[in-house]
Amino acid sequence: FCLIEFRFTFKRIIENKSTEQFSGIPYVMTFLNCLLSAWYGLPFITSNNILIATVNGAGAAIELIYVLIFFLYAPNKQKGKILAMLILVILAFAAAAVISVLAFHGKNRQLFCGTAATIFSIVMYASPMSIIRLVIKTKSVEYMPFFLSFAVVVSCSCWFTYAMLGMDPFVGIHYFKRCIGTLSDVFEMEARLSGCIRKWDAIIRMF
Repeated sequence: FCLIEFRFTFKRIIENKSTEQFSGIPYVMTFLNCLLSAWYGLPFITSNNILIATVNGAGAAIELIYVLIFFLYAPNKQKGKILAMLILVILAFAAAAVISVLAFHGKNRQLFCGTAATIFSIVMYASPMSIIRLVIKTKSVEYMPFFLSFAVVVSCSCWFTYAMLGMDPFVGIHYFKRCIGTLSDVFEMEARLSGCIRKWDAIIRMF
């Protein structure tokens, strides 16, 4: 649900054939987070976590499509940055996967993969903060899709509930990640709300 909400942004990008002032960082970091989380959910890493592997595996595929679309319509200067980030992301995932298989076993492997997934998940949820800078600079919430912000808040809440149910012994580490994610999105929602209030105030003053 959270990832599908990106379709509104990419529909606009495709129609205008331009990424405008949208940032590609959140999409690349989300791709890495999905890869690591899917890896963590595999049976030889953790048991009874096929849901995590399935959801994040599908998420990685969807996110890669978004990154490729963004790359296609991005200006040349931004294309280089996105390509470099994508290569680093793939190398980081490959390194984490190889190290986890060759250097760790049992609980230690689970701990290593879970820690890596958690760290990059925090980065993923904090990456939209780059949009806040754009909102403050332009004094406009045009590049902060409301439904995307709302979807991320819902996603954080669902995963927090999943953690509280104790479905996985390592998922407790995700508490901090969810807090960071929710906090980031609260800032986003507040910025959007402030923008809406200013718009309504301007309309009211016209009458």
